Amino acid sequence: MASSQADNRLPTTITETIASLVDSYGKMHIPLERYLFFILLPSGVFFALSVVVAALVDLPLMIRLPIPLLGFLAMGTAVIYPKILLSQRRQQLNDRFHLMVTHMTVLATTKIDRMEVFRTLAREEEYGELANEMHRIVQLVDTWNQSLDDACRRRAKEVPSDAVSDFFDRLGYTLGAGQSLEDYLVGEQEQIIQNYSTVYEGTMDNLEVMKDLYLSMVLSMTFALVFAVVLPVLTGTNPTMTVSAVIVMYIFVQSGFYLAIRSMAPYDPLWFHPEKYPSPAQERIDKATYVGLGLCAVLAFVSIGGMFGLSPLTLEHVFFFMDDVPIPLHPVVPITPLLIPGIVVRQEEQRIKSRDDEFPSFIRALGATEGAKQSTTSKVLKSLRKKDFGPLTENLDHLYKRLNMRIEPEGAWRYFTADCRSYLIQTFSEMYLVGRSMGGSPKMLGELIAKNMSEVQQLRKQRQQATVQLVGLLYGITAASTFAFFIGLQVVNILSEMTLGLDSTANFDAGSLIHTEVYNIPLIEFLLVVIIMFGAMLSALMIRTVDGGHKLNTYIHFVLLAWIGAVISIMTKWLVTQFLAI
Repeated sequence: MASSQADNRLPTTITETIASLVDSYGKMHIPLERYLFFILLPSGVFFALSVVVAALVDLPLMIRLPIPLLGFLAMGTAVIYPKILLSQRRQQLNDRFHLMVTHMTVLATTKIDRMEVFRTLAREEEYGELANEMHRIVQLVDTWNQSLDDACRRRAKEVPSDAVSDFFDRLGYTLGAGQSLEDYLVGEQEQIIQNYSTVYEGTMDNLEVMKDLYLSMVLSMTFALVFAVVLPVLTGTNPTMTVSAVIVMYIFVQSGFYLAIRSMAPYDPLWFHPEKYPSPAQERIDKATYVGLGLCAVLAFVSIGGMFGLSPLTLEHVFFFMDDVPIPLHPVVPITPLLIPGIVVRQEEQRIKSRDDEFPSFIRALGATEGAKQSTTSKVLKSLRKKDFGPLTENLDHLYKRLNMRIEPEGAWRYFTADCRSYLIQTFSEMYLVGRSMGGSPKMLGELIAKNMSEVQQLRKQRQQATVQLVGLLYGITAASTFAFFIGLQVVNILSEMTLGLDSTANFDAGSLIHTEVYNIPLIEFLLVVIIMFGAMLSALMIRTVDGGHKLNTYIHFVLLAWIGAVISIMTKWLVTQFLAI
């Protein structure tokens, strides 16, 4: 009975998937005919050609197999690309939804016209796709003379996000019933935050599933790469070709998982990057970056120039205690100075996180005090700046001094957010500034902003835990896969040396049993080092994507993962030699 129910559900699921895919084709921003003839049809032709090439070329199966797989990947990507676009659009709507609703609530409390609220949000480029939706609602009202409630209900049927669709639908019904925009939005704050938390936590759960899949696939590809290194010693096939083919598949798998994680990770950046307002933090980061890249160039010249005799100083002089510098050290030594900007950025990130923790308390106190005393922000800051708000205290003192110097409030707050470098502080400070300038209640604004930011901070802690787990997983995979790669390589290397001994002492042809003459050991080791460096780079990018930090934060993990791979490879070769050498 249960089997029959499962069989009935399977066609339904397939039908729903196909229907969803077809529906995504109708929601593309380009005409359907153009996509079919210029994208989908050429990808199908490319797949057919890849199958023909794989069938005609005279190469081993392990080398021919990736050719049609590449064509199938191109065609499959073209088929599901509209679905991916729709998913990305849904993700963009969900990522900024809570900020947009908070901003809308702040504007609604200022008693301005409700259409002006929508027009203001439509001009906010930071909200991306949500700003576009607001612009479409404004167009329906201004150009097509529809009522605001009808426009909201119409857009509710078109947006791909369930949360946004439900919000527009209830908003249209409420406005049509005569309720004010302010009352509706204030009452919806709790529901909006709960929906955002549900979506955020669901994204974290999806990332957990992706981590398990990534672990399984990387271990499988590691197993295949070890076989590609070892099996040619028995079959006599060209190991360079087999290893290269598996490395290409390895790169495709890792790149695919990186893109998947990048599309799933919630948009919640830590940093704010102002263009017009410099800050001491940016100056420190720039100096550290210039120093790190300069040292990288010098060490690269020493490493590469020394190999070709162009540099008087070589890595042999640096590692004077070694008889021969191992190949894995040549790429990792030049990238080591990237730790300098990475460490500087990491220190700045810790300060930003500390400021974020203190900001809700500050903005709540600021709003409550301004509301009670009915005074200006500068007068309230005169007393608040003396309280301990951790790393935020210094920034508040600078804000007070700028306001006291008669700098216009907007410019003073811009410098404040530029010094803090926090995305959340910049966003919520902008909301508070706009709300106060339009006559909003400071106490209500302070409470509203503090509550929303505290909820976001709680979700960020879950994201930080997921990042720590991902770091442990990727570091462990790097060490285990490198260990497996170089065990296989060193076993083949030792067999090659043993075969030479057998040729000189025995009366049979050892080459008929063990085909070591097909191996170019230094070249294969170089290819393995390349895949280790590529894996370290993609792993560092995955960590940065999930963490949501600065781009330069990637450097720390890239260097550490590369060094782990280099050290494990050297130690593995030494251990295998000690245990197997005769």
